[in-house]
Amino acid sequence: MVHTALTPVFVGLRTGLHILFVALTVLVVVRAVVAPTDASITVIVLSVALVVTYGLGAVIGRPGRFRTRFPRQSWLAVLTLEWVALLWLIQEAAYLVFPLFFLYLHLLGRWRGSAAILVSTVVAICILGVHGGWTVGGVVGPFVGAGVALLIGLGYQALAREAEQREALMRDLINTRGQLAATEREAGVLAERARLAREIHDTLAQGLSSIQMLLHAAERTDPDRPGVEHIQLARETAAANLADARRFIRELTPPQLDDQGLGGALRRLADTQWSKRGLDVNVRVSDSVALPMHLQTALLRIAQGAIANVIQHAHATTATITLAIDRDELCFTIVDDGTGFDPLLSTRDSAEKTDSFGLQATQERVQQLGGTLTIDTAPGRGTTLAVNLSRTETP
Repeated sequence: MVHTALTPVFVGLRTGLHILFVALTVLVVVRAVVAPTDASITVIVLSVALVVTYGLGAVIGRPGRFRTRFPRQSWLAVLTLEWVALLWLIQEAAYLVFPLFFLYLHLLGRWRGSAAILVSTVVAICILGVHGGWTVGGVVGPFVGAGVALLIGLGYQALAREAEQREALMRDLINTRGQLAATEREAGVLAERARLAREIHDTLAQGLSSIQMLLHAAERTDPDRPGVEHIQLARETAAANLADARRFIRELTPPQLDDQGLGGALRRLADTQWSKRGLDVNVRVSDSVALPMHLQTALLRIAQGAIANVIQHAHATTATITLAIDRDELCFTIVDDGTGFDPLLSTRDSAEKTDSFGLQATQERVQQLGGTLTIDTAPGRGTTLAVNLSRTETP
């Protein structure tokens, strides 16, 4: 059994069932000893065999390495036959049917277990009627006990199912928390790399470029002056350091954004990776649009995650990525012609159906940028993912 907060309750109920079965069997043995008959020896032997059979099933049949090979239904049939034989010899064995009710329900399931409870109840009533005479209590009593056992057993199963569902939910939450933390760390690293690239570009690289231009101008003004070789060496050193600074900027920037910005990066992905996976992606992003590097990086990651979901889940043939800018407002949309999904179900179902965690990660990234994420979809009519940002408020 998977350990949950309700595990002690289940262990207590099972332990109580074992104790009840042994105690009732001891009662049968005591009755055979106190009021001896010709069948007393047989009753004692059958009682011991019954306890041994029950104990073997309780030990070997518990969850573990023996469970898959243990014939539980055969064991339950043997146990039932021993009980019927014992009941035929002594009426007090009828009490043993009560713990057997729980075994039937637990091992045979709701419907077959309920049928087994009904059959065993009828058998107990018939044997008691044959040996002790027919009475109202002898008929009603077993049926009342069977009804009580059935209600308790069904309640136990419902409680066990709820515990398993809670345990599965806790595992999903823990896994999702770990994935979200990893995504946040990745986003933080990307944001910091983009910030460093901007700082190097706006300060160090610009300063070195200015120094190089000034030294080059001084060198051309009077190329024959004394010490001009030192000016030339300083200019060459500044040029080398400027090249290093630009290399640092390229290394800190996502490789796809090195040359042509966001539009070029998306088109390269569409022509190389996405087209090979059967998706025709149209990119409507102008290369002349000037966006901060951290914003280009974030939109590139959003597009990669969204297209990955489209390829994996949507069964789409085409998708369109559009970037529209109206003054300080930016709208980044990704539209596909796939199967779509129910947004309400995506918040409840597991990530196997709609990859709701991928949408959650996108939502987190958009919130970090101070924007809003809108998803317009329905089963059978594709999906539109829209990101709205303010260029002046993005961090």
